[in-house]
Amino acid sequence: MDIYLIRHGRQSSKLCNVDVNLSEEGFRQSALVGKRLASKGIEAVYSSHLIRAVETAKEANRYWNVEHIIRQELREISFGEMEGLADEEIEARFGDFKKEQNRMERDLPYPGGECGEEVIRRAIPVLEEIAASGCRNAAVVTHGGVIRTVTAALLHMEPRYYRLLGNSLENCSITEVRWNEKTGRFSLERFNDYAHLEPYPELLRAGWVNAEN
Repeated sequence: MDIYLIRHGRQSSKLCNVDVNLSEEGFRQSALVGKRLASKGIEAVYSSHLIRAVETAKEANRYWNVEHIIRQELREISFGEMEGLADEEIEARFGDFKKEQNRMERDLPYPGGECGEEVIRRAIPVLEEIAASGCRNAAVVTHGGVIRTVTAALLHMEPRYYRLLGNSLENCSITEVRWNEKTGRFSLERFNDYAHLEPYPELLRAGWVNAEN
């Protein structure tokens, strides 16, 4: 079976990991990814409980008309003390942390937040549950930190290196993983695929924000 990991659409705030609605552009992105995957035989859509993920799933699901299952384990990595802050304030207050994080000497948790391994421990069981569900194909609307950490785990990378997987994933990009029942393993089929957004430069992250958070 194939599982399509979808990063949520553009949210209505540039602050770090705030639980807000999609922007107008976010709804457009969500519709485009729904249309892109309409022919893939998706039988269920999962999402985190955060508003931007729920709204992305609902908008995309207009093209699939399948059951929508919400799982809190798919929520974004906790940025701890950085949450609710603007990029400039994060750089001013947590510049030393970011430098240490970029050295990737260990799986460093965000101050007061999570590390990659903690996200992997809560998110991978959801993928395993989906693989065992009997669905042929499923969509999972989640978050950039989740997609990067989960992909690292499936590729047997150490969690500290998850940030090497894409500087910043595009909103409503597709990362496809395939479950092989015979081998009992997932394989990565594509990563951060946003061909459906490329005709619309205003929908790309380069036109909105460049920071990771």
